[in-house]
Amino acid sequence: MFRLLFFGFGNVGQALAQLLIEKKDSLSERYGFEYKTVGIVDMLKGSVINNAGLDLSKALKMVSQDESLNKYPGGETGIMGLDAINKADADVLLEMTYTDIKTAEPATAHIKTAFQKKMHVVTSNKGPLALFYRELKSLADEKGVEFLFEGTIMSGTPLLNLIRETLAGSEILKVQGILNGTTNFILTKMEEGMAYEQALKKAQELGYAEAVPDADVKGWDALAKTTILANVVFNKMLKPDDIPCQGITDVTSEHIKKAKSGNQRYKLLASVEKKNGEIIAGVSPVKICLSHPLASVNGAVNALTITTDTLEDVTIVGPGAGRKQTGYSMLIDLLTIGGKK
Repeated sequence: MFRLLFFGFGNVGQALAQLLIEKKDSLSERYGFEYKTVGIVDMLKGSVINNAGLDLSKALKMVSQDESLNKYPGGETGIMGLDAINKADADVLLEMTYTDIKTAEPATAHIKTAFQKKMHVVTSNKGPLALFYRELKSLADEKGVEFLFEGTIMSGTPLLNLIRETLAGSEILKVQGILNGTTNFILTKMEEGMAYEQALKKAQELGYAEAVPDADVKGWDALAKTTILANVVFNKMLKPDDIPCQGITDVTSEHIKKAKSGNQRYKLLASVEKKNGEIIAGVSPVKICLSHPLASVNGAVNALTITTDTLEDVTIVGPGAGRKQTGYSMLIDLLTIGGKK
């Protein structure tokens, strides 16, 4: 029986909770995975801790009605931050809090505290991985716990599991792909005839881009994911500032038309490659031939081509964002841990 502590109960946390409720019987029957929730902590929605177990359905109903979890009947309420981690008798911290990508806080502090208590950690937060992966992984190994983060790269599309499990024994020589759905959507719309500003506005209307879209269009989101890939897959110790990054803000309609006339297409590509004993990483808009496997990936979709010494190129395509999809990524990692207890 795994005791779960939710840190963050927004879209992703609620999606994970719904999946755990819907699949409770099948998770037990197929994987032997059984759980109870001992705490839910959210900066805006309140908190409740009960080591005897909470009713996830009740918690979901409360937040759907804009009722604070501080009013949950039964359990200690109003406990936040590190105090909640220390109070909860949990096996797994599910870290999904809003975190500053520049400092990776408060998620990094939450993760470190959980490791000190010998809790496994599953997170969807890119910041701690991009800035402090090596330190956090070393602490997890020292404490004998798992540190998993499938949702940080391609949401619920199981990229890291593919590399870790299915491609076990293969040497990864290069990864290259589309790791930001917003910019891919914009470039697709530009090829259809929209100007950059029109395509961006459409992305914002559909909820793909934020009102201030810099993290997407300047390449910062893809950069964080590239840093994670370099450190996790290629065992480097890079920070985002070590990797050259160029977004799509300088790509014009003329660039798009010229590429199209030459049977090429612009994509914002993230890449990490072993070359002459060095690891070369970067994010930039690149013209690729229409015959390339990544050229047909259009709209708000992600894809990554993995070059190996055994199978040559393997390409995985799937959603790179989304409430349910990211919640599912957390479930994938929970099941990975579930086989280790």
